[in-house]
Amino acid sequence: MGDPEKKIIKISVRNLVEFVLRTGDIDNRRTSAAEKTAMQEGSRVHKKIQRRMGADYRPEVSLKHMVSEDQFQILIEGRADGIIDRPYGVTVDEIKGMYMDLSYLEEPVPVHLAQAMCYGYFYCFDHGLSGAVIQMTYCNLETEEIRRFQVEKTFEEMEEWFQGLIHEYVKWARYLYIHGVRRDESIRELSFPYPYRAGQKELVVSVYRSISRKKNLFIQAPTGVGKTLSTIYPAVRAMGEGLGDKLFYLTAKTITRSVAEESFSILREQGLYLNTVTITAKEKLCFLDGPECNPDACPYAKGHFDRVGDAVYDIIHKEAAINREVVLQYAEMFHVCPFEFCLDISNWVDSIICDYNYVFDPNIRLKRYFSEGVTGEYLFLVDEAHNLVPRAREMYSAAVYKEDFLLIKRIIKPMDHKIARLLDRCNKELLEMKRECESFRVLEDIRFFMNHIMSLFGEMEKFMEVHQEFGDRDMVLDFYFSLRDFINSYDRLDENYRIYTELFRDGRFMLRLFCVNPSRNLKECLNKGNSTVFFSATLLPVSYYKELLSGDPDEYAVYARSPFDQGKRLLMVAADVSSRYTRRNRREYQKVVDYLRAIVSARKGNYMVFLPSYQYLKEVEALLAESKGQKGEFAYLSQASRMNEQERDQFLLEFSGERKDSFVALCVMGGVFSEGIDLKAERLIGAVIVGTGLPMVCTEQDILKDYFDEKEQKGFDYAYQYPGMNKVMQAAGRVIRTVQDEGIIALLDERFLKPDYQALFPREWEGYYEVRLNSVGEVLKNFWSGREKKGEQEYDGDIEDTPL
Repeated sequence: MGDPEKKIIKISVRNLVEFVLRTGDIDNRRTSAAEKTAMQEGSRVHKKIQRRMGADYRPEVSLKHMVSEDQFQILIEGRADGIIDRPYGVTVDEIKGMYMDLSYLEEPVPVHLAQAMCYGYFYCFDHGLSGAVIQMTYCNLETEEIRRFQVEKTFEEMEEWFQGLIHEYVKWARYLYIHGVRRDESIRELSFPYPYRAGQKELVVSVYRSISRKKNLFIQAPTGVGKTLSTIYPAVRAMGEGLGDKLFYLTAKTITRSVAEESFSILREQGLYLNTVTITAKEKLCFLDGPECNPDACPYAKGHFDRVGDAVYDIIHKEAAINREVVLQYAEMFHVCPFEFCLDISNWVDSIICDYNYVFDPNIRLKRYFSEGVTGEYLFLVDEAHNLVPRAREMYSAAVYKEDFLLIKRIIKPMDHKIARLLDRCNKELLEMKRECESFRVLEDIRFFMNHIMSLFGEMEKFMEVHQEFGDRDMVLDFYFSLRDFINSYDRLDENYRIYTELFRDGRFMLRLFCVNPSRNLKECLNKGNSTVFFSATLLPVSYYKELLSGDPDEYAVYARSPFDQGKRLLMVAADVSSRYTRRNRREYQKVVDYLRAIVSARKGNYMVFLPSYQYLKEVEALLAESKGQKGEFAYLSQASRMNEQERDQFLLEFSGERKDSFVALCVMGGVFSEGIDLKAERLIGAVIVGTGLPMVCTEQDILKDYFDEKEQKGFDYAYQYPGMNKVMQAAGRVIRTVQDEGIIALLDERFLKPDYQALFPREWEGYYEVRLNSVGEVLKNFWSGREKKGEQEYDGDIEDTPL
């Protein structure tokens, strides 16, 4: 029985040694390329080796050991792969399957040996033995070649080593315990930082209730509800009640991460004692010009694990809000890899703010939390959840290109003729598929091709281990990872996938494993936690998102009421303009330009115009240039393709400061300026949306349509209309950001007047004006003059402008 006054901690042998020894791979891309396959093969090899070991070999021996240290009782549990108990002594065996050539293994991997040492100490302690032989058995998973290392240890040696291990762990356990007590005390005293807006309290209650019941929740929350704070606050309160021990705030874009950081900061000002880390992409954290994660090439990688423990201990004791700048500051101070340092920090904070990838992407996800067999008391808040559908499809899909096999063959052939032959064989298989494909073709099965891919991959795994440096190695490495992704996606194939080939106009030929419905793969990750809250200003229809994000139509869902005075916003739908492909001509482009002039002339200010494509934008831009100097002229700037972060920031600066004339930003719908842009008050007074946002007709969208048609669902709606209306609503949401904002939204496409489109309008769009070119000016004049009169009467005072 444990001491009731002491805190009991349970930890596995593996987690204990990996934590204390700070194991990790400084280059994520070097981790085993067939991790899932390796685990399956490893389990098979374990059993095969164990069966061969004879009658005195006891496999899978469960062991546990309780240690009393300070205010803790630590229960360490694990299972030794084998115990050989003979009259002349005991051998503790630890088996590890590997793909690498074992001839390159000169000694046991330290973390593997440490696991075996723990089992050896536990067994000797329980049986009163004076010592044991610690044996590491390595097996190549392809050749089944075996290599063993043995070291003899006395009980005293193992005990002294183990006490050092526990002593180091307790230092951190003590921090977690004291921090947790202080955190929970602060949460009990925490109140919502502002007076609740209309509908906000109900939203907070819904989030808390879902978490307490370990259910998922979908929230359609119009701009202005304060959804970030309204989800973080109840999630934090739930943590204080023991309903979760780590909160993941997941985003699709950098700007929404900063909003989450600001919300946590507001709660800290209210007395909350809780720390957060924002995980930033490796490329943005690297001190070098580009990530070169090799200790020989990077001074921060060399010796990283010797220094990172002190760096983590220092930062978590001194910083509560750990963002990119703070990580870089401490990484420089301790001379460690910033990205790996950031990941290590995540172990010791209460909340992690990060991109979707770090939870859901099988190649990028944080393995310390989400690898196979690992679960936790996690809470997930998924911001802008509408973005997760296309992102998840990409995460779980994979493709290979015929041309790449020929390119890699030319590079590798001088070094390895066997791999060259395997590449050639795969290329010939793809050539046969190409001959049968006129544009695209859906396939039922590719098992024979996958046999060749697996053989190629196995040989390339060994090749990359042996050949650490050669010309074009990065190109070969990228190809190697594309094979890994393809194999991993193939392992996931089920009824939610489609296999297809496509012949592009430039002659390239692709074979793709396309994850049409990612809900099952997402659920695999979400089930590792307690509860998930999906929220967005555009989760309509919610049945579509339930289908594709969780696969459960019975999940909880709420529609948060908008707190805004609808009189501050004018919604217009144009009945005399169309953006249909068949109507894209100079006459229709001119109508759009005429509408812009009418809208901008009604009130001076800043406007954003969202157009269907870059080509459409160029046509409108050309007409504006032609009519320069005419009545109603305004300054304008066009979004460029592939803008970098600095160019985007410069673009948004155009909305600041005083101007003599109105300013119009010509943007592409669904692009970087369609969502996550926060231009409050006079910085933006209008959004003009041209078209219904329908995705371009292409192979992928047609496959989506056919998939849902086969399931007797609305294929066109799922593939085209729902994603299109999502873009429209996101673009429209740029205008009203706070309770003080006022502005106009113009939908320029006659299709918005059709019942099927109006059925997708959010509730706050119920009142709109149908306009034409000859009437739009009068509608605008009445709205703006009405707002001026209303503004003179309104109290100009202390309306709270909280983060959204």
